[in-house]
Formats: sequence, structure tokens, C-alpha cells
Amino acid sequence: MDAPASRPETTVTVTRGAARLLHALGFAALAEVTLPNGRRADLMALGRRGEIFIVEVKSGLHDFRSDQKWGEYLAYCDAFAFAVAPEFPRDHLPAEPGLIVADGFGGAVIREPPRAALAGARRKALTLAFGRLAAMRAAGAATTLLE
Repeated sequence: MDAPASRPETTVTVTRGAARLLHALGFAALAEVTLPNGRRADLMALGRRGEIFIVEVKSGLHDFRSDQKWGEYLAYCDAFAFAVAPEFPRDHLPAEPGLIVADGFGGAVIREPPRAALAGARRKALTLAFGRLAAMRAAGAATTLLE
């Protein structure tokens, strides 16, 4: 029997699988994106129609219970979901956000996130910042949305 993965290993694995799922759904995802309010989104993704999807990865129950700031992401996305490993005790998560179960190979949307359209000006600002961040990361020049 394999030993359980450490919290950092679980975070990396779930993040990778959730990013692969987002890509399969037509999104371009960036990891570790600092938002204008100073919070850091584990994954922020831009869809084909300009929709913004934020995913908060939870490595375990302790991680979820110790970090209840997920409501502060909602003002910066059209859709929000938690991503967890298959063994995560899902009955502890709130029913409102979407839910993704992921491993290192991919993921599945277990519960669709509710949609709430961003205001046009905020969407434009976030989309421009997302594009600039992606380009600067590709050039090795930046790590956050705020730069």
C-alpha cells in the first residue's frame, strides 16, 4: 500500500489535474495568480468567450478549515469552484461553489459552479492583466497579476 501523499504533493497533483481539466474545457489557466484584492487564486482561467473561472485547491480537510477566505474570490470571476483529491471528505465543503475532483492526470466537474457575470469594466481589467501576466511569465519576467 502506498503512503498517503504529503500536503504539498497533494496540492501539486490536484492543481495539475484541475488545470488539465480546465484546458480540456477550453480554458487557458494560470497558477498562483494574485488578485487586485491581494488574495492569491490557485488557478485562474480565461475561457473562449472571456469568462473567468477561479479554482481554489484544497489539499485536505485541515487546509479547507484553516482557510475560509474563498468568498473573497467571487468578485473577480464568473465562476468559482473548489478542486480536491478523490479521497477528500466532500461532505465538509459548502454546497454553493462548484466542485472539481482531480488527480495528477485530470479531473471531473462534480458540481457545476453557479455563474455570476462580472461587470464589463472589471472583466476588461482582469482580462488585460491576465494576458499581460501570461505573456510576462512566458518571457520569465513576472509572477503576479499585480505587476
